[in-house]
Amino acid sequence: MKKIKSVLLVLLWTTVLNAQQKSSTVFSSGKDGYATFRIPAIIDLPNGDLLAFAEGRVNGSNDFGDINIVAKRSLDKGITWAALQTVADVDSLQAGNPAPVVDLTDPAYPNGRIILFYNTGNNHENEVRKGNGLREVWYIASTDNGYSWSKPVNITTQTHRPKQPAINPAYNFKEDWRSYANTPGHAIQFSGGRYKGRIFVAANHSAGEPTADATDYNAHGFYTDDHCTTFKIGATVSRAGSNESMATVLGNGKLMMNSRNQGADAMARIVSLSSNGGASWDTTFIDNNLPDPICQGSILTVGNKKGKAIVAFCNAASKEHRDSLTLRISYDDGRNWQKNYLLDKGTGKAEEDATGYSDLVKLADNEIGVLYERKDYSQIVFMRVRWR
Repeated sequence: MKKIKSVLLVLLWTTVLNAQQKSSTVFSSGKDGYATFRIPAIIDLPNGDLLAFAEGRVNGSNDFGDINIVAKRSLDKGITWAALQTVADVDSLQAGNPAPVVDLTDPAYPNGRIILFYNTGNNHENEVRKGNGLREVWYIASTDNGYSWSKPVNITTQTHRPKQPAINPAYNFKEDWRSYANTPGHAIQFSGGRYKGRIFVAANHSAGEPTADATDYNAHGFYTDDHCTTFKIGATVSRAGSNESMATVLGNGKLMMNSRNQGADAMARIVSLSSNGGASWDTTFIDNNLPDPICQGSILTVGNKKGKAIVAFCNAASKEHRDSLTLRISYDDGRNWQKNYLLDKGTGKAEEDATGYSDLVKLADNEIGVLYERKDYSQIVFMRVRWR
């Protein structure tokens, strides 16, 4: 009888949740001069607007080619979206992996400054892994809520360790990092505590010759304590195969980074914890409560309860295909996931009606916005979810 009641409660809650979901299409393939849009990221701005970013892929869906970073704005919390804006364009080469954050602690900009980190590349990822190409790290900034942007600043030598002296002597590092990518999704800023003001960008790299099991990949992060004047690289995560990552700050001030497991030795997410703001990692482990089909996932702290962070996590929660987009809520710093909401099932068939990459934004104390890929990457949609 208890089991039957439990099932009925789950079904009732799912029905209520579905009634409280509202979605809108933000980016649609074949429109605005782009064949495909991928890799969503989203932030809320000091003036109340939402700013959604994506890669605008000009000629097709491939990860490399003529790719720009584009943005759309919402003045009404995601109900409607304004015209597309191109914010980063490197001619026919790749600009991708947008990782935006709002710096709210810089005394030079009391109204806040948006920082958008991104990567450029001159070859396909697998070729860069072989040493035949270079990925670089940049940022642009906006002091008017994203209506205009500064000139790009190249921070590759501070955030990356490529061994490419033939391209630039400044890139002659011993570590021989090759492939490189920010997040994807938003970057973060510590709002209080010992590291108040620190901006942390989760990232990953490959090192040395590529391996068949993808263990040449490792997650890491980089950070700035002086509003992007200088940067430092945090320690590499100890688990080989850790890849695309996103981070959040917990109730005890620790940093939690959640990573894709490229090695596929376990079809679940990799979690790393740091007590020094991402400079090094206290522990790294597999969270088997977060199944994953080797895809990106998103994480965000949305509140606090009894001194512990309320953490939201979203991913394609399947071990087989990129489908079953699920939002989870933890009330205890991400140790356990007390609430689980299926947002978009998909068809359950590989790469067909898939739900892929996502990013999260807090809309209100009881509402989260989810920006995610769906329908075989033909759309990036925004869903408003009332989760409590």
